[in-house]
Amino acid sequence: MNSTTRIGLACAVVIAAVVYLAVSGIGDSKSYYVTISELQKLGNKAYTRHLRVAGNVQPGSVTRSGTHADFTLVELDKTIRVSYQGMEPLPDTFKDDAQALAMGTYGRDGVFHATQIQAKCASKYAPAQPGQAPAGAAPKTTAAILPAQ
Repeated sequence: MNSTTRIGLACAVVIAAVVYLAVSGIGDSKSYYVTISELQKLGNKAYTRHLRVAGNVQPGSVTRSGTHADFTLVELDKTIRVSYQGMEPLPDTFKDDAQALAMGTYGRDGVFHATQIQAKCASKYAPAQPGQAPAGAAPKTTAAILPAQ
């Protein structure tokens, strides 16, 4: 075998490895967004996919232990138990009635096993009431303007 053939063969092996890793990585990182009612209708497909499920945190359902938390998400009249076992602590905006997005897998035990949680506090983003300052706005103060020296 001459050196040109060896280099060509080595390049082909490297390109094949890169293509394989790219294709397999895309499949692993893909997650499907489903509602709670859609999740409950997926059947066996629900157990084999990475999923994202959104809902509101049911008041009084959150129990925490370090970075682990169990809670219930509510969407209209549907609920689902979520068990979060992540590396990061829950966001500060994660509290009762907050909108939350759980990413993970659905277990045959009927519990959604989340590895990531995103949350936003709906009241933080609500429009200000007439006559009130927007949430997060600094209070207005009257300050004297000093002449430049």
